[in-house]
Amino acid sequence: MHWDTPVKPAELAEQRIITAILDGSFEINSNLPAERELSIKVGVTRPTLREALQRLSRDGWIEIRQGKPTRVKDFWSEGNLNILSSIARYSNHLSLDFVKNLLQIRYLLCPTYAAMAAEKKPELIIDFLNRAPSKNDPAEVYSEYDFLLHQKLTQGSENPIFTMILNGFKELFTQKAIIYFEKEEPRKHSYHFYQELLIAFKEGDFQKVFMVSQKVMAESILFWDDISFEKENPDE
Repeated sequence: MHWDTPVKPAELAEQRIITAILDGSFEINSNLPAERELSIKVGVTRPTLREALQRLSRDGWIEIRQGKPTRVKDFWSEGNLNILSSIARYSNHLSLDFVKNLLQIRYLLCPTYAAMAAEKKPELIIDFLNRAPSKNDPAEVYSEYDFLLHQKLTQGSENPIFTMILNGFKELFTQKAIIYFEKEEPRKHSYHFYQELLIAFKEGDFQKVFMVSQKVMAESILFWDDISFEKENPDE
């Protein structure tokens, strides 16, 4: 039997305030309600609320000002990697464009960490690519494998910053990847990518690894554009 770890009151308060910021209940650059009112809204004690506010301030969501109301920061322009990682955990409040933005970052980073992995740890990636999904495997299998492949590639690059950036978006990428891989064409596209990448790694051709990765990452953005259009225009 599996028992879920109960959410601590301060964590619950933090989650509720972040959700309210993301859905616009607490608007960017507005002031949060006074402590007493906010503690009632959030459903926690005032000491617990203070703990949550300190954490939110530390991560960059709010600005606590001595003697003044607490301001909701413009996280899109004032945010940092802590904010970005937090946002990724609230996928229900994210637009499809946010996923596209992440894919654009992956387009810029993946060719580099893949080529570095081909130079430093080719055997690690070759072994993993030999266990790629078949054409008939479902979306969930592709979603999990695709994330793990990128994780292996970042690890193979021997630059831990790549891995930490990727890991910050694991939940979001795997959830949205299921939507992406529900369609047959993206699955086929990735299946052929895994095969091409395997050949390039076996040949030890760093430039080919870079070019194949860059091409496929660019094409994945186009696939996501089509999926986003269908989601936003279901009657067309």
